[in-house]
Amino acid sequence: MTDSLYTQLLDLACGGLLLTAALVLWRRRVAVVVRVFVLQGIALGGLGAVLAVHEVSVRLWAVAAGLLALRAVVLPWLLRRAAAAPPGPEPTPLLGGAAALLATAGLTLLAFAVSRPLVELAPAGGVGAASAAIPVGVAVVLVGFLVLATRRGALPQLAGLLLMDNGITAVALLTGAGPALLVQVGVALDVLLVLVILQLSATRTRETVGDTDLDELRELRDS
Repeated sequence: MTDSLYTQLLDLACGGLLLTAALVLWRRRVAVVVRVFVLQGIALGGLGAVLAVHEVSVRLWAVAAGLLALRAVVLPWLLRRAAAAPPGPEPTPLLGGAAALLATAGLTLLAFAVSRPLVELAPAGGVGAASAAIPVGVAVVLVGFLVLATRRGALPQLAGLLLMDNGITAVALLTGAGPALLVQVGVALDVLLVLVILQLSATRTRETVGDTDLDELRELRDS
C-alpha cells in the first residue's frame, strides 16, 4: 500500500468516526443511535484494518476483526435489545439540533489544540499520518463525554459511554499502543456486562415506574 492511499483510507475511517460521533450527539431516538453505532463500529474496524495492511501485522488484523465483531455487531445488538422493551416517553436532551453540531465543531477544535504537541512529535510519512489523526479520536472521546453530560435517559447516557470507549480505542490504535489495546478489550468486556445489567434494570424499571428518565428516578428516590 502506498503512503498516499494509506493516508486517504486513514482519513476516510477517521472521518467516519467523527461524523458518527456528531450524529450520536445530534439524534435523539435511541433506535437511530443504535444504527449509527453500527456504522461507527465499521469505521473503527476499518481503521484497524488499514493500520494492519500498512504495518503488515497479524496482531492488528486480529484486533480489527475483534473490533468489528464487538463494536459493529455485539454491542449494537445488545443496545437494541435494551431499547426494545415497551418504551416510555424519550427524555428530552439538554443539547440538540444546531447547538449539538456547534458543540461537536467546538470540541473538535479543542481536540486538535490539545493534541498538537503530540502530533508535532510524530515523524513524517505513514507513521506520522496515523499520529496526525489522533485528535479525531480525542474529539470522539470529548463528544462522548458531552453526550454523557447532556442526556438524561439511562440508555442515551450509556450511548455516551460507548462513544467514549470507541474514541479511546481509536486513540490507542493510532498511537500504536500494544498493551493498551489489550486493556481496551478488557474495558469493552466490562461495558458488555454493564449493558446486559442495564438491559435487565431498564426493563424492570419500565415495568415499575414507566421509563428511565433520570430526573424522574431521582424524584422517585426522594419521595
